[in-house]
Amino acid sequence: MSKFEYTATGEDNKQHSGTLDAADENAARTALIRLKLKPVVIKELKKKGGFSMEISFLTSKKVKKKDLVVFTRQLATMINAGVPLVRSLATMQKQTDSEQLQKRLASISKDVESGTAFADALEKHEDVFGPIYVNMVRAGEAGGILDEILKKLATQQEKDAALKAKFKSAMTYPMVLVSITVLVFIALMTFVVPTIGSIVGDLSGGELPTMTKVLLKVSDIMVTYWWLELLIVFGGGFYLFRFLRTTRGRQVKDRLLLRIPGIKIIVIKMAVARFARIFASLMTAGVTVLDSIEITAKAIGNTVIEKELMQAAKQVANGEQFSEPLSKSSVFPPIVSQMLSIGEETGQTDTVLLKVADFYEEEVDAAADSLSSILEPIMIVVMGAMVGVIAASVLGPISSLSQNI
Repeated sequence: MSKFEYTATGEDNKQHSGTLDAADENAARTALIRLKLKPVVIKELKKKGGFSMEISFLTSKKVKKKDLVVFTRQLATMINAGVPLVRSLATMQKQTDSEQLQKRLASISKDVESGTAFADALEKHEDVFGPIYVNMVRAGEAGGILDEILKKLATQQEKDAALKAKFKSAMTYPMVLVSITVLVFIALMTFVVPTIGSIVGDLSGGELPTMTKVLLKVSDIMVTYWWLELLIVFGGGFYLFRFLRTTRGRQVKDRLLLRIPGIKIIVIKMAVARFARIFASLMTAGVTVLDSIEITAKAIGNTVIEKELMQAAKQVANGEQFSEPLSKSSVFPPIVSQMLSIGEETGQTDTVLLKVADFYEEEVDAAADSLSSILEPIMIVVMGAMVGVIAASVLGPISSLSQNI
């Protein structure tokens, strides 16, 4: 049993506060209703002392994308079969393995049962469902096609998750190679070079080539001031992490990603694929063009592209077709605005953009494979050159000594 602190409204419309024991938050809410109190706030009191104290950073409050996709698809199936929404939500609450999603669904189910629109209930948990999800559900409710919209949502989420996975996969391999290169360099300079360097120095009587002297000096600094290096690495890493979480930091990072050869291509193609699929999904659901642009802009994940789309939204608000400002974009390829223009002329914008999304998702795959195939030999050459310079600096004096003997 856990202890809960509550604030509730009674039949006399006065607020009542207190504590009660219950198995969980839902049980506490039920107990209050039985007492003819309407819950306003229910908060679990954490136990203090010993190992019973909850460590919040070990408990994830996020709902996994996979769990959300499964919930969305199964909910669509149940609604399509004619099961009432409240009953469907109650069933999904019991069926899901995600504890966090169970808690959110319990709250959403109660809101819907009390007469709140499904989209409005979801909006209270926007950190889980997001503006795309909420707006598509709202449009689906208004049009009486909630089951169809939920199916499209599940597909869109699956595609989006797959796209992010491809990008992470493309970035992981180069990062692993760079990390290995740095670790090999540190190991050579702190363990191998000092040992061999002292032997070479003793045998040569201090007369060493300039390259060898420089190498030994760098190695000596790395060994002597190792604590300063660790401080710089961890301090710099902490500062960089904090900086990248700021608005300014995200802008710098996003601009940089759009300037690095190789990575720039993947970022643009991924952004175009996400834009096309999300925008098409919103248009299919019946969301207005202006709202679709603004929602998509915030979901792209790149502040530079978001800024361009928001500027395009202003021009659309002034009466222009969306394809016009998009054709002047420095990020979106010309084919995107041309395809969008065709969609606007034929009234099939969503269909055309889904084809664009399919095309660019395949392009992301090809670009990721291409980047890996290019970076692999480059990093091997860099590692070989690094080891070669160290070997030449150390073994050169040894070779000279052997010739003089």
